[in-house]
Parts: sequence; structure tokens; C-alpha cells
Amino acid sequence: MMLYRGVAVSHETIRRWCRTHGADYARRVRRKSPLPTDIWHLDELVVRINGRKCLLWRAVDQDGYVLDEIVQARRNTKAAKRLLIRLLKKQGMAPKPMITDKLRSYGAARRQVMPEVEHRSHKGLNNRAENSHLPFRKREGTRQGFRSVGSLQHFVSIFSAVRNLFVPSQTNRSAAQIRNHRRQAMADWAAVSAQPA
Repeated sequence: MMLYRGVAVSHETIRRWCRTHGADYARRVRRKSPLPTDIWHLDELVVRINGRKCLLWRAVDQDGYVLDEIVQARRNTKAAKRLLIRLLKKQGMAPKPMITDKLRSYGAARRQVMPEVEHRSHKGLNNRAENSHLPFRKREGTRQGFRSVGSLQHFVSIFSAVRNLFVPSQTNRSAAQIRNHRRQAMADWAAVSAQPA
């Protein structure tokens, strides 16, 4: 986009801009995001940072929009409970059902944090969360990995918020609806990226 406008910049300059302005843009984009739907899909994936395994715990809604992500060192009930508490604070409401894979930590954490919520634990039901890992994995390969837990957490907080803005929901839509969504996303991005007066 910069080269198209006649501006030549290096990758390092763009990285610095993202470091400086990315969190502010993500915060503004999140304000404009639609209300979450009533089904949460939770999953975790392993990310290697300097040869050490960390877990990226993720929650997406039924349309594939990322609700929250948190990097943690362990795969236990305490980590799952931390994700659920953080989700409840951010979303302001509990889901009707919560869908996870067969990891038992989710069930134990749900019983402690929100016992009234239905929990469906099945390998095949959680494909929405599994598929949401693909864009992250692709970007991780482009970046050639992460050097610290903080840089991973910073990256996912910005990447997911911006991606939620531009990618239409996973439900079936016509080409005209997708074009309208993209136009609206570009208009929202222009409003978010404009410098405050």
C-alpha cells in the first residue's frame, strides 16, 4: 500500500509504527466490533518461543471472530480459569453453551467460574476454534516466530482485533454482502486510523 502511494519504507519502519500505534488502533477497532454471539469456542495451541513451549489460549464466537487470547505457560485448570475470568470481564456476559475439545481443565474451570453455563466437550464440535488458528499460524511463519512472551501477547492483541474488522463472518453470504462488509470495514479503518484532533 505504501509503495502504491509512492512511499518507500523498510520492514523495520513498519514494525516500529505497529509497535507505536498498533495497540491504539486495536483499542479503537474493538470499540466498533459487533456484540459477541452467545456461543464460545475455546481452544489452545502451542507456540514455541526461543525453543520453549508456551500456550496461546483462544476464544472465538460462532462466527469465527476472536473474542480474546492470552499467552500462558501451563495447560491446567488455573490457566483455563484465568481465560474464562478474563472473557467474562471483557464480554460482560456469559455464553449459553461453551464448546471445547476434550481437555478436562475447561470443565473444572467452568464449574468454578460459571457453573450455570452448558459445556459441550467434543473433538468434532470445536472446529470453529481449530480453524481460527490458521491465520495466526500463517502470520507466525511470515514473522519467523516470536522472541518473547510479551511480543507474542502484543502481536495477537492487535492482529486479532484488526482481522476481526476486515474478515466477514463465517456464515454464508452473497458476494454483494461481502463487498458491502469490506467497504464498511475500510470506512471504519479510515475513521480509526485518522489522527485525533
